[in-house]
Amino acid sequence: MLITISRQFGAGGSEVARAVAHRLGWTVLDDELVNEIAARSGLTPEEVASLDERTPSFVERLARSNAFPHPDLLIPAPELIEEPEEAKLARITREVVSDLGRRNRLVLVGRSAAAILARQEDVLHVRLVASKEFRTRVAIERRGVDPGQAARVVEETDRSRRRFHREFYGRDWDDPTNYHMVLNTERLGFEGAAGVIALRARELGWAEPAPAGA
Repeated sequence: MLITISRQFGAGGSEVARAVAHRLGWTVLDDELVNEIAARSGLTPEEVASLDERTPSFVERLARSNAFPHPDLLIPAPELIEEPEEAKLARITREVVSDLGRRNRLVLVGRSAAAILARQEDVLHVRLVASKEFRTRVAIERRGVDPGQAARVVEETDRSRRRFHREFYGRDWDDPTNYHMVLNTERLGFEGAAGVIALRARELGWAEPAPAGA
């Protein structure tokens, strides 16, 4: 029994996840998930947190592209190329999230968990959305984003997450049919959205006390 939280930037993923976990008595993995991926990858938590929110370098794009007919003319042979950081992140993220998928009563925030666990049973996939104006205000007030750059950060972060899902998981991040529910946190509020999610978990019988050793 797991809940994954996919979110537009500034839609309150961390806040809603914590509220859901509190209501159900579960464990939320947000920064903890980033730290675990960092430990396995040798990257810093800051690098892990930002890698799916940036534009890949030209060499990274070229290294995974089949469009160029003679890539050996520009870059070393494949065995000499170090795995691009983005590809390494995607691989290790899949491993970590897949391992966590064997556990119970977790709320997973981001890290492509909805894509990685898409075919697994007993997982509730939730998508959080809100207007750009609302998310820009949240980015300024709660995340300390510079007001002059906030709208651009919101757009670019979502664009990068969209690309990351498409390129590494073959998935449309925005497609509502990939989720069990899509909630507008601007309309519901963070606590309201958490209440809807917790209610559904209870309807599924997931709020019962965990067996000893689970």
